[in-house]
Amino acid sequence: MTKYWLFFVLTCIACISNPIIAQNSEQQRLEEQKQRLLAEIEQSKKILSEIKNKEKSIVAVIMQQKQKIDLRERLIQTNERQAQVLANEIKRNEKEIESLNKELEMLKGDYARMIKKSYTSQSEQSKMMYLLSSENLLQAYKRNEYMKQYANHRKQQAEEIHEKNESLKLEIEKLSRKKQQQENLIAEQEKEKEVLEKEKKEQEALANKIKKDQKKVIAEISKKQAETKKIDQRINQLIRQAIAEANRKSAAAKKGNTSSGSSTKAENNTSTTAPNKIDLTPEGQIVSNNFKANKGKLPWPTEKGYISMKFGNNPHPLEPSIIVNSNGIEITTDNGSKARAIFPGEVMMVQELSPVNRAVFIQHGDFITVYQNLTTVNVSKGQKIAVKDIIGSIRFNESTQKTSMKFSVLQNDVYLNPIQWLMPR
Repeated sequence: MTKYWLFFVLTCIACISNPIIAQNSEQQRLEEQKQRLLAEIEQSKKILSEIKNKEKSIVAVIMQQKQKIDLRERLIQTNERQAQVLANEIKRNEKEIESLNKELEMLKGDYARMIKKSYTSQSEQSKMMYLLSSENLLQAYKRNEYMKQYANHRKQQAEEIHEKNESLKLEIEKLSRKKQQQENLIAEQEKEKEVLEKEKKEQEALANKIKKDQKKVIAEISKKQAETKKIDQRINQLIRQAIAEANRKSAAAKKGNTSSGSSTKAENNTSTTAPNKIDLTPEGQIVSNNFKANKGKLPWPTEKGYISMKFGNNPHPLEPSIIVNSNGIEITTDNGSKARAIFPGEVMMVQELSPVNRAVFIQHGDFITVYQNLTTVNVSKGQKIAVKDIIGSIRFNESTQKTSMKFSVLQNDVYLNPIQWLMPR
């Protein structure tokens, strides 16, 4: 029975403490996210300053300004979530203080009544008379033990009152700190909103400047879109070739691992494999399963940086009527940054897409990761790669004053949203 009672008590304690742990964990996560966003905003400001100082095109300035605005809006959203978590913590602290105050008042009342009773009926003389009036020695002993227990009980109550007082002080201090944090957060939020409003006005003024050159801007955007489309087509062609080569390699491996009687069956199975799918060996299937099991937990392909282009269809920041399709994400990072592998695998190929754009393709079972916009490459075809191995150096673009890499994730020849595979930042 005692075991069941203990289990019940521990369960109750866990139920009470879990929300507190969850709140603290959420607050810590939001604070880490906030610090990352602040670092990304500083990085974006630095890039914007460099673009302005070098008198680059107003299009590049507007594009970078738009990214900075997006980051600041995310920072404000994070601050709002932090404020809500703090408000919940403050409310919980206030309830705890109210509960402790009630308990303290009850303890003080009981203690006062006990002291009063002690003074009215248990003076030193009356104690002695109480003992001497005992009928026998056993009764005297029992009365003496009772008075000792009574005195101990008074002492315990006094200690409990002291402990409750100390707990109350701690809760009041916690509440005071959290209210100060809340005030600081509100002030910070107002400041961020003012900066955001200023940045949006600057953006609007810049956009008005190029309205007279709208046709020229659209032509420039369309030209870049055409160049990107051409590179994408080239990559798709390379991936199909790589899949075909991987299947030939897989077929050869299967043939080598089977007897002559079963080799025909292996070849027949390979011949029925769809040309756009990788025919996996048992080892390749394990790698593929491991990659899939780590969805949302994979490290970023750069140590630092922020997403400057999302996956999928996005309206162009300068001309919303133009839809930009991206089969990966663009990550803007610090000058001199390196690209790194997000998962163990094997280099399928290294390709020069243009004189300033090299790409590395890494196979992870039937998954493929592609790292574009590299100036130098540190790996070669067929090389085994470990997680976070350096693949190459990311290119610094003189026209945009940005160091950015395009990163894609595919299963066979189907593009997936890389953000869903990387750990949250």
